[in-house]
Amino acid sequence: MSRRSKGGAGARGPEDQTGGGLLPEGPPPGFRSGFVAVLGRPNVGKSTLVNALVGQKVSIVSDRPQTTRRRIAGVVDAPAFQLVLLDLPGFQKPFDALTQRMQRTVDETLKEVDAALVVLNAAEMLGGGDRFILAAAAASSTPLVVALNKIDLVHGGRLQGALTAAAALAAPAEVHSVSARTGHNLQTVLARLVEAMPEGPRYFPSGEVSDQPLELLITELVREQALRRTWEELPHSIAVELSSLVEREDKPLLEVEAYLIVESESQKGIVIGKGGAVIKQIGTAARREIESVLGAHVFLSLRVKVRKHWRRDDAYVERLL
Repeated sequence: MSRRSKGGAGARGPEDQTGGGLLPEGPPPGFRSGFVAVLGRPNVGKSTLVNALVGQKVSIVSDRPQTTRRRIAGVVDAPAFQLVLLDLPGFQKPFDALTQRMQRTVDETLKEVDAALVVLNAAEMLGGGDRFILAAAAASSTPLVVALNKIDLVHGGRLQGALTAAAALAAPAEVHSVSARTGHNLQTVLARLVEAMPEGPRYFPSGEVSDQPLELLITELVREQALRRTWEELPHSIAVELSSLVEREDKPLLEVEAYLIVESESQKGIVIGKGGAVIKQIGTAARREIESVLGAHVFLSLRVKVRKHWRRDDAYVERLL
């Protein structure tokens, strides 16, 4: 359970893990490294793409907007390069403390990175939101790579139409058609990102794939399963708060207690479900996912707590994220 850094989630957090300096092992001559902002509208497949490039799950995945709420680093490590992919919330118009913080994360990250990867959705009509994101990335003066994702969902004339529209929207940047789900053409995107990186150090030790603390990873995996089972009723109202995390010494077991946070008693009833059926489903699925990602046996206990209007509470949102 030490596969992930226990440090903070800042874009260049790994530098701090050695007392403010870079990692002690020196990379070979010509080693390229840097940070990439992964941008796009909600539900274009950014997290699935990051997971595919990293080679394992570092970001939760859902077909719902606002799934990604914080900046998450996914590390692609190779003998000649290291890319730190920053999976970001989707661009959106802020309407409460939660979405204000999410958009601020996007804006601030774009100022810090070495390149931007803008993800477009081939299965939906491209429009003003995509144009705005591409313009924001171009204005940052960082190298830009554009990926038209989800091409596995469209075929024939629809695919050609999506490619033509994306090329016109992204010009003069080159558009790469990809499928994060099948892996199609991901190596081309990876190569373009590596070309855009400067020569530099290795920011993460080999074997680390993310900067997420274990606690945040677990709460995200629980939230992923809750979203899949309550989305129609509770589009944005669920959060997860960890109350206890114990790694047993007498047996190979991780004991986790967490709260599902909602904003009303009626929402609490939806999450619990008739006879506790829904929360049992969430718990079973989340436990299996945590065990799969961490490679450890897990005991998971979930409860539901009402915190009215939590998304408007700046201090509480800051604590959760």
